[in-house]
Parts: sequence; structure tokens; C-alpha cells
Amino acid sequence: MATRILIIDGDISLSTVLNDYLVSRGYKAHVVHTGREGQECLKESSWDIVLTELQGLGMNGYELLKDIRHRLPNIPLIVLTTRTDREDQMRAFQLGCDDYQTKPFTMDILICRIEAILRRVRALEENKQKVFELNGKVFDAVHQTFDGKHMSSRESDLLLMLCRHEGDVVDKHRILVALWKEDNAFTARSLGVYINHLRQFLRPANYEIIAVRYKGYKLVKNEHL
Repeated sequence: MATRILIIDGDISLSTVLNDYLVSRGYKAHVVHTGREGQECLKESSWDIVLTELQGLGMNGYELLKDIRHRLPNIPLIVLTTRTDREDQMRAFQLGCDDYQTKPFTMDILICRIEAILRRVRALEENKQKVFELNGKVFDAVHQTFDGKHMSSRESDLLLMLCRHEGDVVDKHRILVALWKEDNAFTARSLGVYINHLRQFLRPANYEIIAVRYKGYKLVKNEHL
């Protein structure tokens, strides 16, 4: 599946060239030119990595960096900026960026930096928890069982995504691209079917999957049962 990259940069000319280059290399990139637009994009869509400037965004670039890291603590962040001072770099790293690239830069080197960060992120993802206890019922994504009952691989993969983000909305597009490799009406209907299957598994554990309109799904414990 294509890596999704959000570019937040007030330099329209450079960011457009960067966007087109990334798309030509097989990435799914999107560019916005203000910090507010970037914040809205991060609310409505899921991204694999964010590239952001620190100035020319209509808001304080450091505040934007701080806000992104606060709301999305695990998303990879690369700062692309004309600011070359040591103090600027230190502050950006202290606020949570993963890399700091000064302009001008070489496109191929930037891609190497992006892929290096994503390799680390994906390795951590592979080592994440795969066995969960849900109110006395054990979900084992390794053996694809819930309370000892066998699940299909798709049911298991879907529940694993929800368990890893229990209580938070998991973006519908991210689910579809991760499990079906594409987001369309057919795969959306299939997702609905599997969500209903999982609700049957989860009922004895007093857990439920809530559909959040226009966004996605979240797994929560039903405190009323």
C-alpha cells in the first residue's frame, strides 16, 4: 500500500514540486500551505508521516509541532525548513520531531530519510502487543482466537487494530487500506460485515465496537452491562 505523506509548507512552489516528486515515486502525498489546514487534515485522514515547515504557515511553527506531537504521539515528523540555527534544531527535536532537514535539500536524500524513519516505525509495529485480555476473555492475534474460539485472519487483524487503539477512533480509511488494500464502496460494505462478526465475539466480554460517523470505529468497554 502507498505510504501516505502530509506536507505542511507555506512555500507553494517548493512544496508543489516536492509533492509531485513524491507522487512520481509511488507515494500518496498531499500538500497544504497553512498550519490550520495541516491540523484539519490530521483530524480527517490518517497519515504515515508528516513533513512540516516552521515558518510561513500563518501560525507559530513550533506550536504546530507541539500540537501534532501532543495529539498524535506516534506519528513520524520531519521538519523541512530554512532555519539553520542550532537553537532551532534543538527546540524542534525537544518538541518531538524525528528528523530535521534544512533547505535546500536533495529529493533522493529526503526519501532515504523518510524510509529510514518508516523502517523503524514498522519494526516497532511488528513487535507490539498481540495478546489482549478483555474483561476476562483472551484475544490472541498470534493464534487468531478469542476466548478459545477460532477467528478468520481478517477478523483477527481487524480486532488487533481496534485493541491497539482501545477507546480511540481508528480511521476507516486506514483500516480499509491496511486490510483490503483499497477504499471503495465494496470494501466498506465488507468492513461493515466483519465489524458485525466481531460484535458477536465481543458481546460476552461486555465490549462493543462503536461506529463514529464519517470517521471510523472504536473499541470500548460497555460499562452499562
